[in-house]
Amino acid sequence: MTQENSIQQQQFDRIANGNGFIAALDQSGGSTPKALALYGVMEDAYSSDEEMFGEIQKMRARIITSPDFNSQKILGAILFERTMDAEIDGTPVPAYLWDHCGVVPFLKVDKGLADEANGTQVMKPMPDLDALLARASKAGIFGTKMRSVIKEANTDGIRDVVAQQFEVAKQIAAAGLLAIVEPEVDIHSDTKGEAEILLKAELLKQLNALPVGTNVALKLTLPNVSGLYDDLADHANVVRVVALSGGYSTDQACALLSQNAKMIASFSRALTEGLNVAMSDEDYNAALSANIGKICQASL
Repeated sequence: MTQENSIQQQQFDRIANGNGFIAALDQSGGSTPKALALYGVMEDAYSSDEEMFGEIQKMRARIITSPDFNSQKILGAILFERTMDAEIDGTPVPAYLWDHCGVVPFLKVDKGLADEANGTQVMKPMPDLDALLARASKAGIFGTKMRSVIKEANTDGIRDVVAQQFEVAKQIAAAGLLAIVEPEVDIHSDTKGEAEILLKAELLKQLNALPVGTNVALKLTLPNVSGLYDDLADHANVVRVVALSGGYSTDQACALLSQNAKMIASFSRALTEGLNVAMSDEDYNAALSANIGKICQASL
């Protein structure tokens, strides 16, 4: 076994079997201003996209270099493309995550959402995906994440969302990376529970059609019915089922997650809740540590 294959096997084992959760640090162009505002960096603090991404990189670097961001509690971290290309203390971020923190690096690969149709939003086309996957692999990225959104219990829309996710997941698997499939059900949907039942059926259909040895992870909204996705977690082609916080507070998300024994967290906003750019390092690290502790406990 080569060193590269050995590292991939170690990373696979951590994601499949480790205790902890996956941190989502992949806010992109559209969600960055909101994430920065919650962190206390207002829009008058930057005057261009370049400066805006510089501010979010500082925020992410502060999280990653915090003492509690370590392999005891964090299994993986999902990065935005610009973060993959950035450095922390002179080390490329993917290498820093694995070598310094023992955290498995993932990359968000979707280009955002198409306009709503049939109560859902599929992903925009990704014509440059193969080139991005090759670059990610070279950078030491282990897996990817891509997001669609389901707003209504619409059979056609949910079928289209899941079919597209798995079509792209096969392309990602062919490049040697693990795809996290994320068909998010909007927590504000009036038909959330019905949508989740339709979604589960479509996911099982696509999972059963995967070739032997083609693995995926699933990132799903915390369901109305506890344990709804247990069958998916037990599927031979599923490495792990992780939960998104979806707009719930940290406490709400953790309470719901603790009712789903076969899901672990992959939280973004809930991870950074209460953090502020103006905090002293002591206060900041204490607040992040509290969030990490809650999320980790709920993921056990």
